[in-house]
Amino acid sequence: MASSSSSSSSSIVAALSPNNSLLFSQTRHTGANWVHFPSTSRRRVGRVRAETESMATVTEKLGIKVERNPPETKLTELGVKQWPKWGCPPSKFPWTYEAKETCYLLEGKVKVTPSGADESVEIGAGDLVVFPKGMSCTWDVSVGVDKHYKFE
Repeated sequence: MASSSSSSSSSIVAALSPNNSLLFSQTRHTGANWVHFPSTSRRRVGRVRAETESMATVTEKLGIKVERNPPETKLTELGVKQWPKWGCPPSKFPWTYEAKETCYLLEGKVKVTPSGADESVEIGAGDLVVFPKGMSCTWDVSVGVDKHYKFE
């Protein structure tokens, strides 16, 4: 549809890249034509990064602490990628924690039911989980687990 108007308008779109850089793109409308001007500039925006990182949620249920989608900076600070790895196929088994365990699930889905509890805690890929020393529980693994772990 052609326009005889000589006015122009523009729109700016911002997107967050995987490394938390803010990318800008501009589209300008002049008369009947839309012209797209991709931005080559990237700006790291501290406020956006802080808001993104604060989207991780931490809950504690039945003595198990679960942080869903912790920021990469936290995983790096903890040294998670240097921790040993462990995995298992779908299965169900009892477990007792002789020491406090912190683990980060790369893959999997598990219902953990502490002994004597009527409820379970569901954990899965992307969760940073802390199990207290002395906890006895049952792991019901519905999707095979691959995790980094550390005992203290």
